[in-house]
Amino acid sequence: MNQAIEVLSPNRVISKQTVRWLVGLQLVMLFFIWVFSPTVFLPKPKEVWQALGEMWMEGLGGELITSFYLNLQAIALATLLSLLMAYLTVIPFFRPIVTLLSKLRFLSMVGLTFFFTLMASTGHALKLYLLVFSVSVFFVTGMAEVVASIPKERFDLARTLRMGEWRVVYEVVVIGQADKAFEVLRQNAAMGWMMLTMVEGISRSEGGVGAMLLNQNKHFHLSAVFAIQLTILLLGLGQDYAIGLLRNVFCPYADLTLERK
Repeated sequence: MNQAIEVLSPNRVISKQTVRWLVGLQLVMLFFIWVFSPTVFLPKPKEVWQALGEMWMEGLGGELITSFYLNLQAIALATLLSLLMAYLTVIPFFRPIVTLLSKLRFLSMVGLTFFFTLMASTGHALKLYLLVFSVSVFFVTGMAEVVASIPKERFDLARTLRMGEWRVVYEVVVIGQADKAFEVLRQNAAMGWMMLTMVEGISRSEGGVGAMLLNQNKHFHLSAVFAIQLTILLLGLGQDYAIGLLRNVFCPYADLTLERK
């Protein structure tokens, strides 16, 4: 009874075991809502499972590998470019440029696709450019805010240790904010999967799970659409978990700092 009150009360701290039970209960509730939903346009779990088997026989596994490789490339390039631009905001000359780049997140891909097409020499390059742009404009925004929010006292502390300004940038901005960089990466890496269907629909030369999803949606095969979407969701959750593991490996101090606070 006390646990139920804690769960339903605001600003309460609950144990990890309670969190697991809560997540499990909500997943079971969602599954039963799915099974007994009266909506005719929502395919049942059995139909989705059968569609998944059929799609797998048609090459869903290979298409997932193609899309995952493309998305991994885009995330790697977007991470390098975004971190570089965010770290350069310590230099006043680059701050207006980064601010302008962050504002590009409001632009639609309609129209911009033409310019990326002129830049790309292959269909793969076109998809890669579109994904890198989609992730970078959000990534650089979040990471620039992280750099801007570093307390001035940390820079002063590094200077008292007789570090040069570039050493200060490396220790305070790059190393000191590595855990937050992983968090920003986790938040924005999902953007690649969200944009995947669009970019693979523009260039279908290499196939991909996005192109397969568009084909099934075009013919109104809802069970197949749900099967592909759930597969993408599971793959995305695995990617998110992997980034979290990398954060724990390279920044084990981050969670300790949070617990002390």
